[in-house]
Amino acid sequence: MFKSKDFNFFNLLILVSLFAVFSLLFGFLGAYMFNLSKVDKPLVLESELSELGSQEVTQVLKEESAVISVVERVSPAVVSIVASRDLSNVREDFSPQEEYFFREFFGEDFNSLFPSNPDSGSQEVSSGSGFIISSDGYIVTNGHVVDDPSLDYSVVLSNETTYEAKVLDVDPITDLAVLKIEASDLPTVELGESSELKVGQTVIAIGNALGEFSNTVSTGVISGLSRSVVAGSFNEAEQLINVIQTDASINPGNSGGPLLDISGKVIGINTAIVRGAQNIGFAIPVDSIKGPIDSVKETGEIVRPWLGVRYINISDSFAQKNNLEVDKGALIARGDNREDLAVMPGSPADKAGLRENDIILEVNGEEINEKKPLVYLISKYSPEDKITLTILRQGEKQSLEVVLGSRDN
Repeated sequence: MFKSKDFNFFNLLILVSLFAVFSLLFGFLGAYMFNLSKVDKPLVLESELSELGSQEVTQVLKEESAVISVVERVSPAVVSIVASRDLSNVREDFSPQEEYFFREFFGEDFNSLFPSNPDSGSQEVSSGSGFIISSDGYIVTNGHVVDDPSLDYSVVLSNETTYEAKVLDVDPITDLAVLKIEASDLPTVELGESSELKVGQTVIAIGNALGEFSNTVSTGVISGLSRSVVAGSFNEAEQLINVIQTDASINPGNSGGPLLDISGKVIGINTAIVRGAQNIGFAIPVDSIKGPIDSVKETGEIVRPWLGVRYINISDSFAQKNNLEVDKGALIARGDNREDLAVMPGSPADKAGLRENDIILEVNGEEINEKKPLVYLISKYSPEDKITLTILRQGEKQSLEVVLGSRDN
């Protein structure tokens, strides 16, 4: 019995030892395989991520390089436009009552603000941006940058050279102005196309930010197309139609500067911002200013196409209120003063047979709506162009051919 017990205990001890050894072996083997899987798999992922990261870095570097190249090439053609007032004549224009009022209002500052010394020079009033479109000194900017004929304007190039500028013409419809300086061999920009722009496309803005930081560069994307906004101050505002929305930073002083695509071509003129918003700015599409620019170069002024009608833009609410058959178009109507005729006598519209209460629906097949009113569609053409208008007259659609005239006629 004793031996038998010793034998069983010994066998049990051997079995337990063998089990422990095999457990340790399998444990080490499992841990080794587990570690291999842990090490091998991250190595593959790290390699893949590294390759992905390299591609992204390469793409970022390419875009950064493209932006730098555009800025270096275009910046010399971007200018600051400074508006100044001649102080020597300011007090002479005051009546005794006006001088008394301003003396009371400004107090001790009156003499410094309105000096009587004829040699007192000039005072900077405002500033904006512009860009050179021809080597002999034609410069494009916003109309509102140079719309005060009582001020003097000068152009400052990127190399700090300053020239007196002559305002050739201002077009309030497109908020465009063309200036001329007497210079030659100037750097120029290249005008691109705005008809095929896409939302999300990279853009670059350059301008005289805050009237203090010339050739400031900001980048962003096109945030929206065919926007319609009202821009200006409380007392004076205008509707901007079919403009480009961008999140590239545009500040006061940037007005008139170029909005560029990634190849460095001008696709718009920076013109307005939404105060209090985060990076919501607008630019005039370059396609809408090409005709006026050409007319200035050829004739010295912006020649505007003219139809010769007064009209009301039809909206949903206006159509419902007046029981109209359509909710879009331009209703030819008299002004508030009954003497303001709906169709100007002798105008292109008169010669083509347009009448009061006609509704113009289309211009050359392009529909008139709130985003594209009649004035915008007509502005795309030039004087002497023949266009076809689709109209609604007493419930029936008709087509009329019109030869556009000049607004100065």
